[in-house]
Formats: sequence, C-alpha cells, structure tokens
Amino acid sequence: MKKNDTFILKIEDMGIGGEGIGKYEGMTFFVKDAVIGDEILAGVTKLKKGYGYARLVEIVKPSPKRVEAPCKIARQCGGCQIQNLCYEEQLVLKQKKVENNLRRIGSFSQEQVEKVMEPVVGMEDPFRYRNKAQFPCGYDKDGNIVFGFYAARSHQVIPIDDCLLGVSENAKILAVIKEYMEACHIKPYDETTGQGLLRHVLIRKGFHSGQVMVCLIINGDKLPQADRLVESLSEVPGMHSISYNVNKEKTNRILGDKVQLLWGDLCIRDTIHRVREEESGGFTRTDESVTFAISPKSFYQVNPVQTEKLYSLALEYAGLTGKEIVWDLYCGIGTISLFLAQAAKHVYGVEIVPEAVADARENAKNNQIENATFYVGKAEEVLPAWVEEHADDGDAGLHPDVIVVDPPRKGCDEKCLETMVAMAPERIVYVSCDSATLARDLKYLQEKGYEVLRVRPVDQFCHSMHVETVVLLSKGMVDSRKVKVDSSLEDMDLSELKGKATYEQIKAYVLEQTGLKVSSLYIAQIKKKCGLDVGENFNLPKSENAKQLQCTPEKEEAIMQAFRHFGII
Repeated sequence: MKKNDTFILKIEDMGIGGEGIGKYEGMTFFVKDAVIGDEILAGVTKLKKGYGYARLVEIVKPSPKRVEAPCKIARQCGGCQIQNLCYEEQLVLKQKKVENNLRRIGSFSQEQVEKVMEPVVGMEDPFRYRNKAQFPCGYDKDGNIVFGFYAARSHQVIPIDDCLLGVSENAKILAVIKEYMEACHIKPYDETTGQGLLRHVLIRKGFHSGQVMVCLIINGDKLPQADRLVESLSEVPGMHSISYNVNKEKTNRILGDKVQLLWGDLCIRDTIHRVREEESGGFTRTDESVTFAISPKSFYQVNPVQTEKLYSLALEYAGLTGKEIVWDLYCGIGTISLFLAQAAKHVYGVEIVPEAVADARENAKNNQIENATFYVGKAEEVLPAWVEEHADDGDAGLHPDVIVVDPPRKGCDEKCLETMVAMAPERIVYVSCDSATLARDLKYLQEKGYEVLRVRPVDQFCHSMHVETVVLLSKGMVDSRKVKVDSSLEDMDLSELKGKATYEQIKAYVLEQTGLKVSSLYIAQIKKKCGLDVGENFNLPKSENAKQLQCTPEKEEAIMQAFRHFGII
C-alpha cells in the first residue's frame, strides 16, 4: 500500500480529535469527517509503521448515526469536529472518552469505572449555546473583507456569516463592522506582514441579562472614526458595551493588555442560577443565583446553560451544610467560589491572575457575599503560607473540609496536588476540562489515599470532542493526624539569598530565635521590600491592590533580624 491508494474501510471507533478509526489489512487508519458506523472509500494520505491517515473519498454506506450537518462549512471549519454525528451518539462518545481515560491513564479497573461513572449531562438544544465568540478578520480570494473562524490547524480564515453555535446577534454585529471598515477604509490585519488594523472581533452576550458586548482587537493605538461605528452598533438590541483592545504584538495571543471603552459600560452582567436535577433527568432552576460582571478579558464559561448544571453538580458533590471551610483553587473571577459561599461557612479562592481576583472580589461585593476571601498567587504557595499563618488555630484551622479545583487544560501542577494532600480535606471536588489530565491527577490522588466516589461528564461544548467532568473524592485512608501539613513547603524553591542562606535556613533561624513560624511567601515579601531578587516562583502581586497574605510587623522584624545575621543586608 502507498500514498493515494484507495480502499473500502469500515469505521469502528472515533479518535480524540473526532476522526473516524478503522482497520484494514492489520493497519489502523484515521479518517477525518468519517463517523462511527460509516463504510467509506478511503484514500491514503500518510503511512506510518502499523497505522496511517486517509481522506474520506466517498461514503459507500452511511452510518445510521450520521446526520446532515446543519452548518454548511462544518467540514472546513475546525470548530465542530463531530457535527455530522447525531447528538445522542455524541453523548455516548464523550461518556466513553472519559471512561477510557480513567482506565488507560488513571489505572481504574473496569469494576471501579462502572461503580463511579454517572450518565453524561447533555443539552436539550445543542445549538446557539455559546455566549462568546472571537472572529478573526481577513480577506477572501477576491479581496473582500470577511469574518469567520480559522480552518483546522491553520490561520486561514473560513468566511462564515452566522455560526450556529453562537448567538443570533453575531451576524448583525459583523455586518455593521464590515460596513464601517469598507466605508472608512479600515484594513484587516495581515499576520505575515504585520500590517492592517483590525485583528479580531470579540462578542459576548449575557443570556439572562440580554446585555451584549463588542470589543475590536486592533493593531494600533486608536480606532479611526470610532463615533461612526458606535452610532451603528449602539442600535443593536441589547448593546451594552463597545470597546477596543490594543494588541500590536506579532503573537497568536488574541487580546492585548489595554482596553479602551468607547460606549456604555466596560462590563456586561450575567446570572448563574443553581439548578436541581429531577428524577426524569431534567434540571429545574432555583431562586438561588449569583450575578457576575464580565469584562472583555474575563474568563467566563461559554455555555451558560450547561454551566448552571456543572456548578450545581460541583456544589452537590461538595456536600456543604453551612459549617465548612472551603478552598477554591484556580478560582478565576469567582464563579464557583461565590456559588459555594452561599452554602459554606467560608470560602477562600486562589487565582494567579490579579485582574481576575479583582473581578472576584467585586463580584462578591455586588452579590453581598461576605464569607469569601480571594488571594493572588499560585495555590502551591498561597496554601502553605495560609497553613503557617493559622498554625495556632487548632486542627480545624489547618484542614479545610473541602477543596474545589478547576484547573486549565494541562491539569493541576504537581506542587498543587502535593499541597492539597498535605491539607487533608475531607472531600475534593475536581472540575476538569480535559479528561486525560484529570485521569492522571486522579491516579496521583488515589495513590495518596483519596477514593474516587462519583464521576460525571457534562457536555459543555456540543459538536466538539471536548467534555467537562466533575469528580468527587473522599479522604478515605488519609489520616489528617499523620499528614505533615507543611510538607509542600519543604519542596519549595530553596534558591539562596545572595549565596548566604536558603529560605529554610532563614525559617529555622527565626523559629529558634523568636519562636515564630514564617513562610517562604513572607520571606519573599521582605526580600522585595529590601530590593532583593525573589525569583519567579513566588509570584508576588502585579497590582498594588491585589490581596495576598501579608507579613505581620512582628514577623517582618524577625525576618530582618535573620537577614542581618546571615549578612544578606
């Protein structure tokens, strides 16, 4: 067999990218746009040892699970990998994806998988669910300005007038912006030359508030004739915020640092309600809710309908009675934290992005939630510092009842996992957007004595292969009395201070001389105050207003005494 050879192939499975998988003469072939159950004529595109890639030449016999994709460019666009698979089968596929990762990566037995897995939560209507869209701008082959999405594995803009996953307002807004660009001779940005002004258009909509936001990302310092654009956009029903964002860097990053408001408010608002699952499998919205302010740069879940179900399941798994201390790691703008705070004694949120923490604090204030505290920094640094700060509070002060973690796609940092185990919460609720890294982290937590009790996928990104998952772990065999709560501190960066003393040496000296325990974070703060290099690992606040645990005057003097002892100052 060689490249361009054709052969009949039966598709028996689907891969992580939505490609069909079949076997021919002992070789496994991956075929884009083929779905499970298809019998196709495949054309070889690449051969490897034991497997290969092929293109879909012709569908000989369509799968009973195949449907006509409603979007006319679904095959060219990289956004919907499985829109031509019926939605019921999409849910089956995602359930299997999570189960397979638990077995293959997490080393779960088949019996264990069957015991903990719960049915995937799908949508009644899997279209028009995205509250956010980012449209790149470019030219078509005839030189006309177009908006759309990038084709798979490229930066070629596929023109699209109306994405069926996005809100209906998108098409009207893009038409207004295109008319403005043509009238004012505004050119799209060219990645190759670095020339042109408009890079992307960001559109958000609050599903409950109806408020709409438009932000133009530009390769310049100002938007020419902005009043003309504002006049037209402000007439779109629900328009609440019009701004532009400056990004003059040659980078794949969409948003730059500076946002300039042109009209309305910088933020739109939306509300997430708690929902309850009925015996029939449906969900009913309750009166319990949290309202969030969302800026152009805020992270906010793109599917608000499923977000209500996802966060409600996380709250159910947490098992809160109003007496619990909860830590929410990777808390973002406080979406889960404030949900939890309504049912907990106190919630502590940790997030590395200072702007997100500022938003979280403001969201707590706007919702009159006073039992939520937010810190800037890495969880693996903030938590041990908090442990030392509360060492005299007794066992309850050292061990939170629940830790909730919602990390990015790469999963939890190993230091973060070590710290979670060291703090020995009764329960861990893990919310994941990648079931592969989830399975890896669950394997680690199980090896440390935690037991996985419940696993439930939630279809947050219909027609793609992505799936969210919420997991409940119980402390099981972990004995909080035998866990050394500062173990993660021992593994932290021990780089020397001007070659004279390590962080651990300074801690030991302070403890011996004064009887006070000081954290690495406190030492780093005093180093910064003295103009000394603290290194990158301590992630001190980027904003003067960012809240972090602060060294007390008594401990500051003790640290300064150690600095003098070791000749650092």
